[in-house]
Parts: sequence; C-alpha cells; structure tokens
Amino acid sequence: MRLGIVGYGAGGKYFHAPFIEAAEDIELVGVVARSQASKAAVESDFPGLPTYGSLSELLAAGVDAVTITTPPHTRYDLVMEAIRSGVHVVADKPFAPTADAARELADAATEAGVVLNVFHNRRRDADILTLAKVLASGELGQIWRVHSVMDQDDADSLEGGVSGGLLRDLGSHLVDQMLWLLGPVSHVHAILDWTDRFGERTDCGFFVTMTHASGAISTVSASKLNHAAARELRAYGSEGSYIASGSDVQADAVKQGRRPATEPATWGIDARENWGTLSRRGGRELVPSEQGNYTGFYTEFARAARGDGPEPVPASEGIQTLEVLDAARRSALEKVVIAL
Repeated sequence: MRLGIVGYGAGGKYFHAPFIEAAEDIELVGVVARSQASKAAVESDFPGLPTYGSLSELLAAGVDAVTITTPPHTRYDLVMEAIRSGVHVVADKPFAPTADAARELADAATEAGVVLNVFHNRRRDADILTLAKVLASGELGQIWRVHSVMDQDDADSLEGGVSGGLLRDLGSHLVDQMLWLLGPVSHVHAILDWTDRFGERTDCGFFVTMTHASGAISTVSASKLNHAAARELRAYGSEGSYIASGSDVQADAVKQGRRPATEPATWGIDARENWGTLSRRGGRELVPSEQGNYTGFYTEFARAARGDGPEPVPASEGIQTLEVLDAARRSALEKVVIAL
C-alpha cells in the first residue's frame, strides 16, 4: 500500500509516521507539509521523502491511501476529498465535528468502495491491553466499575474553540477505550471545565460517567491546564479489584528518538514500577505489562484495504464514540443525564 500523510505536526511526526514505517505491507510515499519547519522535520526523519503543498497534490502524485492528521476543524473536508478521490483513509480522532457528520463520511466511503478507519490507537496502549486481559480472565468476577484518569500538564497542546477542546481530544481516546472494553453505552452524564484563555470558550477538563448496556459503569476524566500529570486505571468487580498507574510508554519512547521498527520485541512494554496490582480474597499480585504497539493498526488497515482481514477501527466504531462525546457535551451544558 502506497500511503501518504496529510499533516506533520505532533500527530504526524510522533503517532503516525514511526508506526507506518514499522508496519507490514505499507510504504510511506509522501507527506503534505506546508511550513518550512514541517518540511524540515520530514527531511530530518525521512531523508528524500517527497513533500507536497496540499492533499490534491499528494493525490495527483498517486497513492492508495492517506492518513489525515491535520487540526480538527479541517478534517471533515479533507477526509471527504480523499474518499471522493477513491483512496482509503485513516482519519485522526475526532474524525468529524459530530456523529451526524461522521455518518456522512461513512456513507460516502461505502458509496466510493473505500475503507475509512479512525485512528483510535490507544486501544493498543500497554495499560489498556493489560486491563483488557485482566477483565477477560474473569478474576474480578462481575465487573461493576472501571475508572480512567489521564491528566497532562500540557496547556500548549490544547486546541481552542468549538472544534477543539479536551473532551474531543483526550476524551475521544478515553471514551473509545471504555466502549472497546465494556461495550455499548446507554446513558451519559458529564461535567466540563471551561477556560477563556485561548480567546474562545474552550473545555479544558472533563469528567464523564457512562452506563454500559452490560450494567457496568465507567468514568473517564482528564485535564491539561491544572498542572497535573497522572495516568491511572481502576477496575472493581464482585471478586476483587485491579489498580494501575502507568506511563505513556510508546509516546515517551518516540519522543526520545526511539522507533518501533528497530526494537519490535521490546517496544511498548511498561516498566515494572508501573505494573498494576490485582487484589482478591487470596491476596495481591503484580500483573506484568502487556506489549502495546500502534504498528498493528497500520498492518491491519493495509490487510483490510485489500480484503484480507478485519478493519482495525471501522468508521462505525468512531461514530459510536462521537455519539457519546456529543451526549457528554449536551449533558454538561444542560446539566442532565442523556439516554442514547
């Protein structure tokens, strides 16, 4: 698969390009990068790789697929342009401004006969995969509650305005993780923190409670302006609990200059000090970290595009996440519980 990246900010540089490079059956053939700084970053990371001034130029050069990782307010139009050009698409999250707009993109992809997937890569985080293994083991019994916290001391990365905000940024990941772990959601209640620091009223923190069809309850929360840095997962069931304080191991590794292509056997495994604790009547035990690796998303995407396997995150699952995010925003504004 000949794939091009549209956008080379933090997303393109740290969360897409290294994993495309490591994936099977994909060749990175170009990047849409407009600023001199972005072009220089591409040349530094991938010497000789062509850069283009627009998606149209990249499409004209010839690609089978594109990854759209530009600012949120630009994504819908770019995803639609790529779909109508007949190429497969990986869209960064959130891939549309609302669930209704996401359905328009999904319908267009179906009509065009192309694969549209959403880059919910954090299903492949080490801590979430480890939690998933604990839940699947049955050792916690009936799952009552799962709590997820991801606080980042990173105000500069918060997108401002209606199309931005933390709920649609980190909230996309955390909500998707809970849907993946616990299944569909029936009710949503949310609280949002707001700031005018960026010139437009922007949500800068959230606490969302979801009631799942299974009867389990999950909460997800995050902040970027409170100078807190924490990642914690808690799961409570009829037979015990699991508590883990992990690290963003893959993102940290890439930012240190390491690459999944050069260390596939050890990539994405959290340090022992971040292993979670499983507590049951018989005692407590550390649970070793599973191996996280975002590379698998792109390998599976390439296979799905040629009809050889399931899609890693089909648009339909991205729509479910956006339905919860839409409900959470409405819940916070109207101070009500939203039934889906």
